Amino acid sequence: MAKTTITAALPYANGPVHIGHLAGVYIPADIYARYSRNVGKEVLFICGSDEHGVPITLRAKKEGITPQDVVDRYHGIIKDSFEKLGISFDTYSRTSSQTHKNTAQDFFTKLYEKGVFKEISSEQFFDPESKQFLADRYITGVCPKCEASDAYGDQCEKCGATLSPMELINPKSALSGAVPVLKETTNWYLPLDEIQKNFLEEYIDSKKGKWRSTVYGQCKSWLNDGLRERAMTRDLDWGIPVPVKTAEGKVLYVWFEAPIGYISATRELLPNNWEEWWTGDSELIHFIGKDNIVFHCIIFPAMLHLRGDNYVTPAEVPANEFLNLEGQKISTSRNWAVWLNEYLVELPNRQDELRYVLTSIAPETKDSEFTWKDYQTRVNSELVGILGNFANRVLVLIKKYYDGRIPNYQRTEEISSLSEKYIKPITEKLNSFKFRDAQSAFMELSRMGNKFLADSEPWKLVKTNPRETENILGFAYEILCNIAICSEIFLPETHSKLLNSLNINLKETQKTSFWADSTWYIPESRNTIGEVELLFNKIEDDVIDLQIEKLQNSVPAEATSKPEKEMISYDDFSKLDLTIAEVKDCKKVEKADRLLHLTLDVAGEVRTVLSGIAEHFSPEEVIGNQVLYLQNLAPRKIRGIESQGMILMAEDSDGKLRFMQPSEKVNTGAKVS
Repeated sequence: MAKTTITAALPYANGPVHIGHLAGVYIPADIYARYSRNVGKEVLFICGSDEHGVPITLRAKKEGITPQDVVDRYHGIIKDSFEKLGISFDTYSRTSSQTHKNTAQDFFTKLYEKGVFKEISSEQFFDPESKQFLADRYITGVCPKCEASDAYGDQCEKCGATLSPMELINPKSALSGAVPVLKETTNWYLPLDEIQKNFLEEYIDSKKGKWRSTVYGQCKSWLNDGLRERAMTRDLDWGIPVPVKTAEGKVLYVWFEAPIGYISATRELLPNNWEEWWTGDSELIHFIGKDNIVFHCIIFPAMLHLRGDNYVTPAEVPANEFLNLEGQKISTSRNWAVWLNEYLVELPNRQDELRYVLTSIAPETKDSEFTWKDYQTRVNSELVGILGNFANRVLVLIKKYYDGRIPNYQRTEEISSLSEKYIKPITEKLNSFKFRDAQSAFMELSRMGNKFLADSEPWKLVKTNPRETENILGFAYEILCNIAICSEIFLPETHSKLLNSLNINLKETQKTSFWADSTWYIPESRNTIGEVELLFNKIEDDVIDLQIEKLQNSVPAEATSKPEKEMISYDDFSKLDLTIAEVKDCKKVEKADRLLHLTLDVAGEVRTVLSGIAEHFSPEEVIGNQVLYLQNLAPRKIRGIESQGMILMAEDSDGKLRFMQPSEKVNTGAKVS
């Protein structure tokens, strides 16, 4: 059987992973890798940290540390987060490794020796104060398209336009603020224009009707516009040195060496047979976001083709669209994101809940949106109310009526019918990379099970027709076994819990038959069930309210004086009833680690406010402080307590909260305008 190499886009090691990354790349890649293994394919699932590139050097400069310090920190955070979420990489490497350096330089050298590159001299921006050439991201200026004042030399993040540094109005160096000057330099270019006709067009056309229309369409758009040579080296001091004697002070372009990271990670894991996964009849599948399509579908295939040596080109590239958050684009610079490492701490033991919700709203064909309220609804109504409810009812009834013994039973529905109706739809969707629909088909098993129990009512028949009760609960157990097998693909933690509760030990041959042949599973043994445990717990309002409040109060480290949100009129501002209040009493809210219960004095009136500041202040530190109080915010109940408004805080660059207070003590109730 041919080998299948599955790659997930290398995340930049200049920050943690957020839910947009998970929904767009890592969860769908993991679903497909798990499915492919269970079908019986020989699979290698590859990823690693992308540790070169300008964003990393910019963060290092801002924090006053080295780029290596930055990547060491975030590589550890990212790797740990993926492991805790259950992303089943066979290896998670990094592009700062010696193996990657050797592999990338060897790849460049082979192309160089074959005469593939064009050596081109051109004028590029140079910082006269920092005395170095400026990569595109080191240059900022006014966007010629939308006139945004902080566009980068390669892209305007406001309007999304692709730019070149020469197009910027009033360009300046992001390093020193100096006006850059043009200076001649030499770099090595990949001649994409020369292989457009004799390779790339034929390659992309062969994917028509196979790749997603958005992926194929974007590739055709690039080809229709006409490809040009593209520089594969840069004048930088952070990256992999160009292995050419005359290339001192130059590094490999990050988008040249980053995809080679898939190869070097394979080589690192399997030093003796890594080539088997990249040559011959092996299959290569890339999971990426839509912003990386050109690199994985045009530039990397061009590199592999020009390298020769029987390297395979990507067979499938199921790129996803973007995930938005609470009505806005996810923005790492504005801290408008839900970070995976923080989620795992703040909502512990809810990995599968996040996987489920993000798969339910996966942006497969168009941009989609995550909201905390929708997350809560999906978890409570679907995972708790449907899947968890069915599992608990079946197991509890077997414990109650048969002391945990799995009843002997006879099913009335044919196995072929059950396979066709409930298993085949899942595998068909997985084979066509429609993971959202596949998960929805998986949930149909639980819906069917709940309806079956509701219609048969075994709790009523147990005394009058015990044989029929055994048939009902025995078949319900069988349904739950099939749910357990399916859950390994979508909900790995839930899968482990179900196997323990059902007391089944699946053989590899049974799993392969189930997935490869879409065959309904029949439990072989009639033993007793294991320990019954709840699969999911309901998410309460206060948990969600705190996440929403945290998001709305987040302040980016890069905070500037420019408006972060849309302009409002004075009439809008005047609707806010801001006043000075004094905290008269404060106590912790039971079973809520982050909530404080504040009693405020507002001109002699008593108001109650719940605030998520317990991680920053003890109750004793809060009492006696005058605070800025928004008193006409609609009341809401949290933990059964009505919170009447909100106190406003400031967050400094270290993440420490500060009270917003008048410079001198004033009477409570004093208006702020």
